[in-house]
Amino acid sequence: MNYRHAFHAGNFADVMKHALLVRILAYLQRKETPIRVIDTHAGVGLYDLSGDAAGRTGEWVAGIGRLDEAFAPEIEELLAPYRTIVADVRARHGPTIYPGSPGILREILRRQDRGVLVELHPADHKALSRAFNQVANLKVLHLDGWTALHALIPPKENRGLVLVDPPYEEPNELERLGAELLGAVQKWPNGVYAAWYPIKDPEPVDTLVARLHAESPRPGLRLELLIDDPRDTTRLNGSGLLVLNPPFGLREEAELLLPALAERLARGQYAGYRCEPFGPPA
Repeated sequence: MNYRHAFHAGNFADVMKHALLVRILAYLQRKETPIRVIDTHAGVGLYDLSGDAAGRTGEWVAGIGRLDEAFAPEIEELLAPYRTIVADVRARHGPTIYPGSPGILREILRRQDRGVLVELHPADHKALSRAFNQVANLKVLHLDGWTALHALIPPKENRGLVLVDPPYEEPNELERLGAELLGAVQKWPNGVYAAWYPIKDPEPVDTLVARLHAESPRPGLRLELLIDDPRDTTRLNGSGLLVLNPPFGLREEAELLLPALAERLARGQYAGYRCEPFGPPA
């Protein structure tokens, strides 16, 4: 419970995670029927990039700070909803604010949709509640995210997304992610699950994906953005998103979006991405 996302808000990993999150939600909202979105490790939801925490690391400068220049038109079309959300949040809260996933949900969920924001850290839960508990279709819970993952599914809507974004403070948390996802998809097979992870050493991720490929009853996508050479395992070289029950077209969109983001956000000469299916065929 020591992890505080304010130091990393708006960095390359946030850009990748949130751009893909918006693409998934845009697909789910093609139907008028309501969806439920469960954010198991929500954080505070809004981050001031001019504040002390973000200023200490300056990670946002090499993340959202590099998106001012336009991409090619086909990339801009995919990024447009994400850019609109960031702009709307800044119009609402100030020009230096960056939205975490709760801030994104606040802007994108329709009146018929519901969001549940889960946070265990006492101070972060208090800030999250203050910012979002009065929003009619959002509910904030003070609960362990892993407990919430299973307690809140399946939702009555039987359509929606679970976003899993743990702090990875424990040595076995990546291994635990696989077990928790497999348990959850057995309980709610129709749900879309998007699980974020950092990339230092790729080997534990390979092990996780091999297990999911062998044991998952539902198809999945391994999406990764690399901003540096992954052979140097002493530092954060990238981030990934494992998506179970990926929406139709997400793979094709990621094949366009991820290489463009990798090139723009790379630390130096190395830029890479991965977009690979796992599990049974879709």
